[in-house]
Amino acid sequence: MIKINEAIIVEGKYDKIKLSSMVDAVIIITNGFGIFKDREKLELIRYYAEKTGIIILTDSDSAGLKIRNYIKGAVKTGSIRNIFIPDIFGKEKRKEKPSAEGKLGVEGISVKLLEEAFAKAGVISSNEERPRDITNLTLYELGLSGGRSSRDLRLRLQRSLGLPQLMSASALIEVLNTMMSADELAERTAKIKEAANGI
Repeated sequence: MIKINEAIIVEGKYDKIKLSSMVDAVIIITNGFGIFKDREKLELIRYYAEKTGIIILTDSDSAGLKIRNYIKGAVKTGSIRNIFIPDIFGKEKRKEKPSAEGKLGVEGISVKLLEEAFAKAGVISSNEERPRDITNLTLYELGLSGGRSSRDLRLRLQRSLGLPQLMSASALIEVLNTMMSADELAERTAKIKEAANGI
């Protein structure tokens, strides 16, 4: 398992599943051309470009290139690295027929070829280990979910961290785990509560 600090941008959920078997990293899905209209997702990508840097890993076809170029154009600041997969012709097992250009996407190529693509791009594993100890239970215990004022508290937390408002709880947990420990989250939440109560 390769530990990568940057967030990796892929096109679809099957790409994410494939990548999750070989890397320990935040993986963001564009939902294909859906990224063109998803302002919140784009804000999240911009956030990661600033904080940790992003890696764009789209398919090697023209659609993949269009998505890659769109993200590169939309992210004005921060770090962007590109990983390109080779052009391999064939058909993904779950599909009835090949893609329009007949090329395999990220989900279709072997882990070995993906690892080679990462190596070619100079993506090096990081030794920095951050405890991933923030869970749904953590949010509940801190009052960030399950309570009457949880939504407001969660929005205050997201604003204080410069995160977009429209995030699912699972996406928020994923992001928080890359930024802080459960103890650090507890401290930050306590300060937000104090500020809200005028203490």
